[in-house]
Amino acid sequence: MKILVAVKRVVDYNVKVRVKADGSGVDLANVKMSMNPFCEIAVEEAVRLKEKGVATEIIAVSVGPTAAQEQLRTALALGADRAVLVESADDLSSLSIAKLLKGVVDKEEPQLVILGKQAIDSDNNQTGQMLAALSGYAQGTFASEVAVDGDNVKVTREIDGGLQTIDLKLPAIVTTDLRLNEPRYASLPNIMKAKKKPLETLKPEDLGVSVKACVKTLKVEAPAARSAGIKVKTVDELVDKLKNEAKVI
Repeated sequence: MKILVAVKRVVDYNVKVRVKADGSGVDLANVKMSMNPFCEIAVEEAVRLKEKGVATEIIAVSVGPTAAQEQLRTALALGADRAVLVESADDLSSLSIAKLLKGVVDKEEPQLVILGKQAIDSDNNQTGQMLAALSGYAQGTFASEVAVDGDNVKVTREIDGGLQTIDLKLPAIVTTDLRLNEPRYASLPNIMKAKKKPLETLKPEDLGVSVKACVKTLKVEAPAARSAGIKVKTVDELVDKLKNEAKVI
């Protein structure tokens, strides 16, 4: 079985982002970048499936600038066999990324595609579902457990009321939730080996995909600062403030 894993380059989750003065976006100058945490979970799950003998090859794919090779090398160090970078410096929408991933899926013909359920920068939670719709593959989102059995994959997914288990016919798209696994750290020997693993670079036109923007960001602004809380001395004072100031009762 061939598994395709999508990874995204994002601002490291430990970094406090700053909005540009002109409101055009987030300031990325001298900011630490890393692999999206949900994508780390996707890579880990693919590696575990290979260790179980279910998968024979893992291909990591990313859409983004040349610098995204760094995150692909990380995926290779974690256990992926080879990588594909669809190089684009544009600020792409979820739909454009899904179309580019479909181009890679058509080219590689994997039996299973694993993605993080969302990226921590755009936070859209759209790409996996769009890719499933474009490719016609079965989909299992918010996976907390994945079990491959022959030509089927059982996905336990987290829903509002608890857990739901669905049985998908391969090929399929799976998006990962936080509780699926705990990603490993790349060892130094594997980091060195990853430098020699193949990394193919493509352009959107190589896949026959137009990345013309259909959505335009008008303004980005930081959330309003929260005001400090206050202490009240009595229950009556609390009720009065909730009723007359907060107006919630």
